[in-house]
Amino acid sequence: MEKRYVIGIDFGTLSGRAVLVDAANGNELAEGTVGYPHGVMDGALPSGRKLPPLFALQHPQDYLDVLGAVPRVLAEAGVRPEEVAGLGIDFTACTMLPVDEAGVPLCFLPEFADEPHAYVKLWKHHAAQPEADDVNALAAERKEEWLSIYGGKVSSEWMLPKILETLRYAPHVYEKTARFTEAADWLSRMLTGRETHSAAFAGYKALWNAETGYPSNDFMAALDPRLCGIVGTKISENVLGVDQIAGALDGQGSRLTGLPIGTPLSLPMIDAHAAMPALNITGDGDLMMIVGTSGCHILNSAQRKPVDGISGYVKDGVIPGFYTYEAGQAAVGDIFDWFVKNHVPESYRKEAVERGVGIHQLLREKAEKLRAGESGLLALDWLNGNRSVLVNANLTGMMLGLTLQTKPEEEYRAWIEATAFGTRMILEQYEKNGIEIRSVCAAGGIAKKDGMMMQIYADVTGKEIRIAASSQAGALGSAICAATAAGVYPSMQTAAKAMSGPYIRTYRPIAENQAVYHRLYAEYKTLHDYFGRGGNPVMERLRSI
Repeated sequence: MEKRYVIGIDFGTLSGRAVLVDAANGNELAEGTVGYPHGVMDGALPSGRKLPPLFALQHPQDYLDVLGAVPRVLAEAGVRPEEVAGLGIDFTACTMLPVDEAGVPLCFLPEFADEPHAYVKLWKHHAAQPEADDVNALAAERKEEWLSIYGGKVSSEWMLPKILETLRYAPHVYEKTARFTEAADWLSRMLTGRETHSAAFAGYKALWNAETGYPSNDFMAALDPRLCGIVGTKISENVLGVDQIAGALDGQGSRLTGLPIGTPLSLPMIDAHAAMPALNITGDGDLMMIVGTSGCHILNSAQRKPVDGISGYVKDGVIPGFYTYEAGQAAVGDIFDWFVKNHVPESYRKEAVERGVGIHQLLREKAEKLRAGESGLLALDWLNGNRSVLVNANLTGMMLGLTLQTKPEEEYRAWIEATAFGTRMILEQYEKNGIEIRSVCAAGGIAKKDGMMMQIYADVTGKEIRIAASSQAGALGSAICAATAAGVYPSMQTAAKAMSGPYIRTYRPIAENQAVYHRLYAEYKTLHDYFGRGGNPVMERLRSI
């Protein structure tokens, strides 16, 4: 049989990864990673203009640069471009940018090069929290039915708050914008010349659903009269479901990727969601946990039920035939990186160099020797706000129990435990609202390489956790979508069964640790509710000062 290949590209927070995959079995033949030259702009624009607090911007040119990895992975594997049956992409979300009528990002235009609101607002851009508060207050006052789909709260990370923020603080940008678009949909347009919008992004991040569309024009006008008529103009109604394709590469798409004109491009997926087919998570009650820069907890269910504090559910949002629910944590790996960069003494760095290990590995080795609860520390994992279940970007982190004897590895372990407690909070929120969790699978680089952390997660949640073999599950999932779009397989489920990767390990709860963590979780929940549910909004007061 003639060999057929597909390529998946995973656009993450700091880099993009292209993976060449054998469509027959999912074997990953070559991969290439391209870091974003501009990274995350949270301090200043390239021009040097300082950015306000809570801004997190990106430069769209970085995404185009990632496409240069495609010819390199083909060359590495010795595969000819014409042997590639299809291309798939996934992206962070909501990662939004304003473009003109031709699809040109406004930040590419000289008159907007120094304007922050003309750039990509990354998913973790949290400066639109006041706008999110206004959306939530008006929706609650009007008893908008769509609000229950999103757990009763709209996040500052999503499209409408970010658009409203642009309107309020940069009306000239709003006026010039022909379309506010997800970066994934923009890149799809750059590759195919066809403007489409993926139902996954619209459904989870832009308040769209297949039955009623976007919030009514009446709601938009009540939110701000200048938003009147935005749906169908600055927000496109051309939304396609997951069973459709974005289009085929045109001349520009061919030049950017080195692939032939006419190569099918699958409809873009949200990065975390794309991992589901890569893990063959296609059944009822299957929960996928992505452990990376942030955390995502995505669950398929045949049931449609409102769940307070989750990020929403979309029918056929990822796997056709199911409602797929999304929740998550705004920071996981980011917390550990922050700690290492700011709170590790020079003596530890010197020890790591002398032993020839990374600083994270050194801290893990020291932390593994600690018993559950031994340090007396307890942390709240809100260093980037709380995505679920409180949905408040103004919340901040804290650590309780510090003494003059506290060691760095104890703090490091306490931050890991805090992210595990946050995960348990989300899983319990699903279950107490009647959404059954039958299995838990974890993917992402951290899940694969950090056994201590995954054992802590199993002990804290009381769940068995299976670990996926692929460290590029998002890119593999996008490749599976590409195989479906190219007609290699008749459905995503069929493609997932043939191409998904194996599980390499299962972590099971250890009863002794589970008992200790159950007690610690009770204390975590007390702090969670006290600081997060209005008992003492000191964190928000401190931000305002």
